[in-house]
Amino acid sequence: MRRRVLGATLSALAVAMVLLGIPLAVFAFQLVRDDALRELDARTSTAARAIEVRFLSGETLDESILENYIGTAQGAPRHIAVRLPDGTELAAGDEPSPSYRGSYATDSGVIVLMSAARADIFWEATRAVGLVLAVGVVAVVAGVTMASWQANRLAAPLVYLAASAEQIGAGQTRPKVRASGVEEIDLVAEELVRSADRMAARLSAERQFAADASHQLRTPLTALSMRLEEISALTTQDDVRAEAEASLEQIERLTGVVDELLGRTRRALGSGTELVLLDEVFTQQRAEWARAFAQAGRELVIAPTEATVFATPGGLSQVLATLIENSLHHGGGTTTVIARESGANHATVIEVADHGQGVPDDLAGRIFERAVTSGKGTGLGLALARDLVTADGGRLELSQRVPAIFSVFLQGVPRMVDLNTVVPHGRSRKRRGRDGSDA
Repeated sequence: MRRRVLGATLSALAVAMVLLGIPLAVFAFQLVRDDALRELDARTSTAARAIEVRFLSGETLDESILENYIGTAQGAPRHIAVRLPDGTELAAGDEPSPSYRGSYATDSGVIVLMSAARADIFWEATRAVGLVLAVGVVAVVAGVTMASWQANRLAAPLVYLAASAEQIGAGQTRPKVRASGVEEIDLVAEELVRSADRMAARLSAERQFAADASHQLRTPLTALSMRLEEISALTTQDDVRAEAEASLEQIERLTGVVDELLGRTRRALGSGTELVLLDEVFTQQRAEWARAFAQAGRELVIAPTEATVFATPGGLSQVLATLIENSLHHGGGTTTVIARESGANHATVIEVADHGQGVPDDLAGRIFERAVTSGKGTGLGLALARDLVTADGGRLELSQRVPAIFSVFLQGVPRMVDLNTVVPHGRSRKRRGRDGSDA
């Protein structure tokens, strides 16, 4: 949207410069030139009348007197020629070429010609055109500045809405949406808040149902299990004891199924990504793996970063630990972990790379499948890591086979977003936990 607003503004400015700037520059050029020619004619007529007065008064005219009417300043006449009524011709200065000429003849027959250099008048007109162009450039810069401010003003609320929608999709149903002052955007924001409230009510009802179902199912199953155990212990008939033990196995299996189903429900209802400072996770991984790499005679380089992503902190830590451990056991050379921005959707990619022999060609296409391993592991680590990243709305890929580069793509946060406004930041929550304030 920002690019479109800027593009529209620049297009409007370009049209304005073409329709107004160019004609104005041509008009300024002609105006300065015409003023210079009028000034030359005025000087010529003034000089002719002055010379006429001197001639009629009987004063002797020579070149030194004529030199008073010419000058060396830019635009001033450089040459003057005079023809007196008695046929005498006088001249002073060097006639420029090419030149503009002004002429004037008095009633007594004094004729005066004055010449000015075309180049001088041309540069004066060019300076006027340059001034017009400079004003145009200032107008373009001011227009771009205003367009950037307006584009940010319009785009920022949409970015906040996108971040809030991301929170709702990740399970956080209490987004902070501030009024933008744009009626249409505020209507969408209000509807988003209402949708979040409805979703929160539904999740609360489902959590309560899960808790009630757990209680209602566990109590009779426990009572039934105890009753069957009592029957098995008291009976003297082998067939009855066998049936009781078989029933107990069925109840244990049913209890396991119930636990698994309720566990999945709790995980689905209670899961949700949050804003995670990558540098905190990187610091943790650096402290955890530095000694192991040093003992192996290798180096682990984890670059600092200011990126913030939507992820599950524990899951992200486990994913990075899996990739770093995989590089330690299967890679070689220096292992590098970096985070960078990827694409125009504010995604953040974490790359774990080394300088080893890479992934064998026959395993590259199946590296994330369960039980697929080069023989030095169980083959579950990368599969589990991929599942954890996918659960956070990201993806884990083998970006390069030789040397191996694993890339974790996660949803990032635009730099223009005020994290403390959109959602309570992880660091802010920790600060509130220590001092009890809302700082």
